[in-house]
Amino acid sequence: MVRGALAGAAGVPVAANVGVAGFSTTRCVTYAGFWLRFVAHLIDGLILGVGVFALVIPLLFLTGLIAAVERLPEHVDGQMNPAAIAAILSLVFTFVAVGILLQWLYFAYFESGEKQATWGKQALGLYVTDCAANRVSFGRASGRFFAKIISALIPLWIGYIMAGFTEKKQALHDMIAGCLVLRR
Repeated sequence: MVRGALAGAAGVPVAANVGVAGFSTTRCVTYAGFWLRFVAHLIDGLILGVGVFALVIPLLFLTGLIAAVERLPEHVDGQMNPAAIAAILSLVFTFVAVGILLQWLYFAYFESGEKQATWGKQALGLYVTDCAANRVSFGRASGRFFAKIISALIPLWIGYIMAGFTEKKQALHDMIAGCLVLRR
């Protein structure tokens, strides 16, 4: 893979990396803006939602969890049974944990993989690189995924919306992880 310089919004080279035998190589890149990334995220959300739904619903029936929750008495002396509340809360926390685990593996695996993109990004011709336009490692892709928590904690999703206004179209989690999202 030829290492190249990244270009500004107008396609003008910003900084050249030194290539083979001291020659500088440049390559124009186009940054992916907020709306393309938003649509890619919607596609990924749909894919993950369908996948998780297809896994979870059969597991609920195969493990007998649905029947176990139905058999719990709903009321004890006019109040909700504490065992029923504990069962429901443990189910919710388990599914949230499994959902986060599956999302992390999906995003980190695909963004650090050969195509450098999740299926949603691939559908729109986007890919993730480090700031030198190299493929990101699984560790960096994982850091980018967990940095999205920080992006989401800022009111009004400003951490995400930053991708529409920064020079390299980076969201906050991209800046934290040292990543770029580019168009092919």
